[in-house]
Order: sequence, then structure tokens, then C-alpha cells
Amino acid sequence: MTTDHGYPAVRMYIAGEWCQGGTGTAAPIVNPATEEVIGEVPLATAADLDRALTAAEEGFRVWRETPVARRTAILHAAAGLIAERAAEIGRVMTLEQGKPLAESTGEARRTAGTLRWHADDARRAYGRIIPSAPGTVLSVRREPIGPVAAFVPWNFPVGGPNRKISSALSAGCSIVIKGSEETPATAAALVQCYADAGLPAGVLNLVFGEPAEVSAHLIASPVTRLVAFTGSVPVGKLLAAEAGKVMKPSLMELGGHAPVIVCTDADPVQAARKAAQAKFANAGQVCTSPSRFLVHESLVEDFTAEFVKAAEAVVVGDGRAEGTTMGPLANERRLKAMERLTADAVARGGKVLTGGERLDRAGYFFAPTVLTDIPADAELLHEEPFGPLAPIVPFADLDEALAVANGLPFGLAAYGFTRSAATAERLCGELEAGILSINHCGGSVHEAPSGGVKESGYGREGGPEALDAYLVTKRVSHLLAP
Repeated sequence: MTTDHGYPAVRMYIAGEWCQGGTGTAAPIVNPATEEVIGEVPLATAADLDRALTAAEEGFRVWRETPVARRTAILHAAAGLIAERAAEIGRVMTLEQGKPLAESTGEARRTAGTLRWHADDARRAYGRIIPSAPGTVLSVRREPIGPVAAFVPWNFPVGGPNRKISSALSAGCSIVIKGSEETPATAAALVQCYADAGLPAGVLNLVFGEPAEVSAHLIASPVTRLVAFTGSVPVGKLLAAEAGKVMKPSLMELGGHAPVIVCTDADPVQAARKAAQAKFANAGQVCTSPSRFLVHESLVEDFTAEFVKAAEAVVVGDGRAEGTTMGPLANERRLKAMERLTADAVARGGKVLTGGERLDRAGYFFAPTVLTDIPADAELLHEEPFGPLAPIVPFADLDEALAVANGLPFGLAAYGFTRSAATAERLCGELEAGILSINHCGGSVHEAPSGGVKESGYGREGGPEALDAYLVTKRVSHLLAP
């Protein structure tokens, strides 16, 4: 069933069934490119959440006892369905989140690859036998931690939920995931792929609702054994504190404010092109988006000119329109944040070289923006913009640039451009970030870990490390009977 906008009706998924929710209460879903209401998302009651928890508890008992070969086969089947349905998943994603169709479809295809990686990695969750005394077997075993409570934002509507779901299910856990109320149909389309692949009822449960109420209920429940969250630093701190009250482990993938250091021996034109491409992907609504551009003073003029050229070449529009390379921001809140950060920078003496304002049309569109002459105390240099704002700041020496780059309490991603292997190694060693790219601004990949340091969180997603949080390490000492 779809609406007149071609948008599917949204339901929750609990105990293997699609449902509306106990009270029928719902919230509107808005297309950010048109500001039109295109559907409704059901909001869970406490009773709905309890049903999901009970289902996850029962689903865990079934799933952990399912042979790993069978689990892997089901997950590979789900990955195949995600890839097969990538175009339709992308269409729905663009309707509710706004990113261009090419980005949406590409995200769905990458999601299938991530699931395949984690499914195969489940076969390699090895334990070990430790040499010990005669008559004793000393071993280390890795077992699924149990039902997971997971919470995801709206910026990657299929990739974000899948990183939690694929890791949990590959490890042998069940999961209750609260999808974003702004992008619910994409999450539902993802869950449908798992259901159609033959996943047993209760192993995967999808709910929506008032965020504070849902998180409090799921985290406090004795059923859940792990809290997995992706989102802002302030919300992450609140959820980690709630988990800490009941001594529940948590996985926190939080925000950042990624510096880009363009060293004196770099090619400023190539650096600007690569950095701008990454900056305006998903309208800058990426936690690893480059967001502070620290450029050596000898290169700053050429770098800035090329960056402005790249920004002005971005085609802003409805993600469904042919030729669009940057869609709208996800909501009115992001627009107001862009306006506030830009106004503050200008009030403190900063200059807008291009963009700097909301576009005069329906939808949450903000022009790709490049700013210079920004003082060190500007909010833009301290607060993650999560939008298409690019502040360019010159530096005189690398010590100064590293001090600025590391001067914030965040440490998710960082980037550097240099032709020197020695300088590259220095950047790798001294930049305080969990994700680092040299001579490009690459995003997350499923075969390698991603995660932050300092206030950007803890734990890792991707790579062999992705399953660590979802597994319990158990030491077993077995004295053999005489």
C-alpha cells in the first residue's frame, strides 16, 4: 500500500508481524524537498515496547541456537534482497530524507555489502584453547551478549540501521531497533528484506516513538543486554548515563567536527576538489564530513578559489530530479542551525564567499557555503555544523594546525593532504581521531572499523571489530573427570 505521493504506508515490526501500534497515535512524515506531508509514522506505547522486548527475548533463544551456517545463509539471502531492491529502497529514501537518488541507491547497495561482510565474519568469531595443567581444558569462548536495544538517526536511513542489525544478528543476538521517525519507511523496507529472507520471528523488531520515552523503556528493561547508539554527543551522553545506571554495556558512535589539514607540500587544487566533494555529500549531514579546513598559508588562496568553484558547481534540488547533486537538508532544524552558525561567523568578522543563505523555494534547501576570515571563537569552529558549511582557516606551521585540529573534545574523523610520507606518518600519529584518511576524504567501509575517541564515542562498527560489542568473552576452566 502506498500514498498518493508513492510513499509506502509505515508500520512497526514486532514478533514477526507488521502492526500499527496500541493506540494508533502517529506523527507526520515530511518530504524535505517539498515540505509536504507524505505519510504517518506510528508511535509505540509502553505495551508495544514490552511486546517487542518479549519477542526479542524469545527470538534470542531461537537465534543463538540456530547453526551458524543457517544464520549465515539467511543473512546472505537478506543481502541479496537488499541489492535486488536497491532502486526502490533508494526511491523511498529520497522521498523522506532528500538525498539524490544516486546517493540513496548507492547507500542501499553498500548496505548489502556490509551485511555480507558481517555474515561471513560470524564464522570467524573464534575462541581458543590455552595450554594448561594435565587433566584441565582451559578455553576462551565468545558468545552472543543477548537482546540489543539500538537507536539510529535519519542521515543514513538504510546504512545506519543495518550496521546495528547486521552486527547483532551475525553475532547471534536479537535486536529491538528504534528507527528514525523522519525516515521510517526506509528502515521498514530494510526489515522487510530480513523477514522475506526467512529470519525467525522475534529476532528483529522495529519500533518508532517518542525518543526519550522509547530509549528509557528499552534501556531500563532487564531483557536488553547491550545499548547501541548512533547520533549526537549530547544524546549519546544521556543514553550512556542511563545504561550506566543498570551497568549495561553500550556502543556509542557519536558526532565529530572533522579537521582537514592541507600541508605546505600538498596540491591545493586536488585537495580542494576532493574535500569539497566530501563536504557536500548528503548536504554535509554526515558525522565524518570534513568540517574545518586548515590550509597552509602558502596554499590558501589557490585552495579557496578551487573550493568556491566546486561549491558553485553543486546542483541543489529535489533528489528525484535528474542532475541534482545535493538535496535539501533533512528538516527545518538543520536550516535554522545553518543560518545561526553563518550569522555568528559573519557577526564576528567572517566573510561568506559563496552561499550563506536558504534558497528561496519550497523545501529545506541551503546553498553550499564557503567562509573565510573566521575568528577562533566563532561557533562554527567549535560546533559540528552537520550541513553544507565550509570554513577555511590558514595556518603557518604544522604544529599550529595540529593544535587546532586536536583542540576540540571530539575525535571521530580527520583528514590530511601531503606528498611527504614522513608528514603523512606524523599526521597519522598525532591527529586525535578514530578514522583518518590521507590524500582523500574517504567514508566508512565495511571491511575496516569506524568509531571515535574522546567525546565522539567508543566501540567500533565495521571490520572484524564490529562484532566485539555484541559478543561476551567467557573463560572456561574444565577439569576433566578422572
